[in-house]
Amino acid sequence: MPSETHLSPVATGEPSAPATGEWVDELLLAGPDSELALHLGAPLDRRALRALVLEREAELVAAGLAPGGSVSLRLPPSLAFVTVLLAAWRLGTQVSLLDYRLTQHEVDQAVARLAPQLLVQPSKPATGALRALFDVDPAYLPNPAGVPAATPHTLIQLSSGSTGPSKIIGRTAADVISELDRYNAIAGIPRRGERAVVLGSMVHVLGLVGGLLHGLNAGVPMVVPPRLTIDGILKALAADDAPTTLIGVPSQAEILAAVAEPPALPGFRRMITGGELVRPELWRTLTEGYGITLGNMYGMTELGVIATDIEGAHRPELTPAPGIAVRVEGGEVLLSRERSPYIGLVDPTRWADGWLRTRDAGEVDPDTGRVTIKGRLDSQVSIGGLKVDLTEVEQTLADAPGVDAAVVLYDEGIRAYVSGVDTSAVDAWLRERLAAYKRPRAVHVLPALPRTSSGKLLRDRAALRSAAEQAADPT
Repeated sequence: MPSETHLSPVATGEPSAPATGEWVDELLLAGPDSELALHLGAPLDRRALRALVLEREAELVAAGLAPGGSVSLRLPPSLAFVTVLLAAWRLGTQVSLLDYRLTQHEVDQAVARLAPQLLVQPSKPATGALRALFDVDPAYLPNPAGVPAATPHTLIQLSSGSTGPSKIIGRTAADVISELDRYNAIAGIPRRGERAVVLGSMVHVLGLVGGLLHGLNAGVPMVVPPRLTIDGILKALAADDAPTTLIGVPSQAEILAAVAEPPALPGFRRMITGGELVRPELWRTLTEGYGITLGNMYGMTELGVIATDIEGAHRPELTPAPGIAVRVEGGEVLLSRERSPYIGLVDPTRWADGWLRTRDAGEVDPDTGRVTIKGRLDSQVSIGGLKVDLTEVEQTLADAPGVDAAVVLYDEGIRAYVSGVDTSAVDAWLRERLAAYKRPRAVHVLPALPRTSSGKLLRDRAALRSAAEQAADPT
């Protein structure tokens, strides 16, 4: 069967099956019976979590899954997601994660690419635009076209697709364990005795490893608010006086910033965002209004956490995580990685000779070793022979009063897409701050900018053009 249809083996010199599941017991499920493991609508201690994982494992076996098999999870954030994931890993199977918000067409396409033997999804549809937590029962659906795991990867994820089609990314158990070690070595990351309120999706790397897996490994209870509303987030933060870290993306930080008079939250110490750097106005609003630190993490699905500034002390510079080698070549950030993380057909230039090309522009300070991410490498364009950094234009636009979010692309000229302000105010702001050749030839105002399922701003030209056309002609 062609590699476009399902996963094909990669030449790694490793066994062609995922690792056995002892690491799950040792690193994720171990701990005192009475220790709080999770708070997903209700507290759950480690003894109860272990019992539920064993029940799910029996259900997976009854559905026909065996060690070395493959399973796709299309479950919303829930106790079912956590327990099925841990049970599948404990069984020694390869798990691919699908966002529950995908359409059936998208699910069918993903299943055709991944060829899992089993698809696990809610027994009933899970709906609710602002819900962050669900109470669902899993349904186990055998896939007649499914095949056992053909690669040694324990975890399969699809890239966010913010700039194009999703890539299939594989991580072995050793990769995941290595990232957990990095988290444990980063100063300021939550430790035992603290807790983490997690807003990021567990399907994506920040919520999955930074929230769920690090929490289980380090004894930091992960709390997920029932709803991603101001009230839901504030209640989760106020529920305990233990030192609390909020983990999410900049668009979720905007929700907190909308509170005119922030309440007293004794346990709330810091927020850490992944994805794009928050705009300065938002950073000031949160740090001054809530009396917290606001830090940033740079990571990729391919590798997990790469560099951090947990306390926001070096904005916009980030310190590479322990064990991560970073260098810049031709203005592009490269990361050391022993093997390619990609499975199936992919641009062969993305990984070569032990280095992964991020397609991100950046620079490394030779004295401190800290890295500054300057946006996508393809943000460098030539206008009439003059070089323009679209990231500079975008950041200038994002700083404009009243602008909620901004995306700047080159599409037959520089085009900007913004939400939260009218074009006349934007035009005046840009005229004061940017040379004429840097200014967008068109500024499209949308009610809200489209985002990926992980909360990142969507940068797909066709999707943004379509959204602008709909905003201009809502009929």
